[in-house]
Amino acid sequence: MAPSTEVLDGGWGWAIVVASFMAQLLAYGSPQSVGVLYPEWLHAFQEGKSMTAWVGSLVAGVGLIASPVCSACVDNFGARPVTIFSGVMVAGGLILSAFAPNVQFLIFSYGIVVGLGCGLVYAATLTITCQYFDKRRGLALGIVTTGTSVGAFIYASAQNELIVLYGLDGCLLIIGAVALNLMACAGFMRPLNMPGYYLKQKAALERNTEEQLFEKPPMDDLKITAGSTSTNTEKTLTVKELLITVDAKDLAVQTEKKKGSFLTGLAIMKVIKKKQQAYLKYMHSMYEILQDQAMVAFCIAVFLFSLGAFPPVLFIEDVAQTQGLIEEVSVIPLVSIGAIATCVGKLVLGMLVDIKWINGIYLYAFTMFAGGVALLFIPITKTYMGLQILSVILGFCSGNWSITSYITTKIVGLDRLTQAHGILMFFGGFGIMLGPPVVGCFFDWTQSYDLAFYFSGGCVELGAFILFLLTLPCWNKKHPENDRPDVHYTSNCDKVASVA
Repeated sequence: MAPSTEVLDGGWGWAIVVASFMAQLLAYGSPQSVGVLYPEWLHAFQEGKSMTAWVGSLVAGVGLIASPVCSACVDNFGARPVTIFSGVMVAGGLILSAFAPNVQFLIFSYGIVVGLGCGLVYAATLTITCQYFDKRRGLALGIVTTGTSVGAFIYASAQNELIVLYGLDGCLLIIGAVALNLMACAGFMRPLNMPGYYLKQKAALERNTEEQLFEKPPMDDLKITAGSTSTNTEKTLTVKELLITVDAKDLAVQTEKKKGSFLTGLAIMKVIKKKQQAYLKYMHSMYEILQDQAMVAFCIAVFLFSLGAFPPVLFIEDVAQTQGLIEEVSVIPLVSIGAIATCVGKLVLGMLVDIKWINGIYLYAFTMFAGGVALLFIPITKTYMGLQILSVILGFCSGNWSITSYITTKIVGLDRLTQAHGILMFFGGFGIMLGPPVVGCFFDWTQSYDLAFYFSGGCVELGAFILFLLTLPCWNKKHPENDRPDVHYTSNCDKVASVA
């Protein structure tokens, strides 16, 4: 069923925005403030910094890498069931982490299980928001995505206090119990469009019903007495079975009615050929996207920025304690300061990119340059106030994630936004997943963070240089410097589900 224009851009849509905001806050609060938990895990398990860093890197990177799978789940089953299932995953992963006997178990429970749950929440909240908003979609998505930053600010201080009061295990148990409220948020996500899975089952039910109308009933069915209730029972069971029929069963039903194995084989081969053509067309489209020099440069830049700029989220608290700048995590941790700066950066950069004479690609490159400079200054900063200032700069520059969809649209157009954004998120997730372990290896090797942050800053500066150099107007006349994309709003959620 198509959404009517009356229900878009208002009404129940604002309840969807609030529910999606809370869902992202509850899901991403602990993973985005994992830097508070990192020193506690180091002390509890006595493992190397590189091994322990895999926990924080996986919880942030797995969801991005698996974003195509998460989006497919939302398209087939709908936002509400996916959010309920993700609530079970996030809460279950956090509660399991409280009983982790070693870092390897923590990598699975916190890194993979919670990470996949967060990826499902992200895909579900963006999709349902896109369905309810058209002209105000940008505003709605902006409000929803700030839930991650607000959650990081709240959870950083909350986890710090809970660790003092109840210990690390008690903190994870309480945070896991709070995450169960994701299922309450899912209750507000009333779908406007019927998910693909139910559409397939409805079509199968209607097809089988039409066939039954023209079939002659067996003689045994005509011998049922008038007072018998077995007919109603059989009909009810048949409907239930039809509603849970999968595509493979539909194929079997169709092939059973054909006479001879030869016709059955032809029907199966026809379906397989159709699927292969669809996959080949999709892969060809991905190949064409990666032929664009600007898109390749942007993917490299996002990978290098994620590789270098994410480790401070995990290590900044340990840096302050290792250098003796503070004995324990402060009341307002550095992670919280960076989260608020990221929230401000998302809003400010989103407004700046709408100015006609500002080029979005060069704005992204500038934020990378500024973030790289801040990373290079971390090793020579000897005061806690200096680390706070650098956390603000890094957090603000990390808000450039809010303009990635704008830049992607400028490069490939709106029709290929979903595919191109999926490729971009894969590179970003891969960089986030590798960054902290690499920084941890440098520390285990040198027993100092200096070389690690010089490496991180160098990666970010290299990415800024590559993006600026390969997107100069002299390389590609197709994308002049101040050419703004011709973006048309559409109610087709498949094209804009990854806008934020």
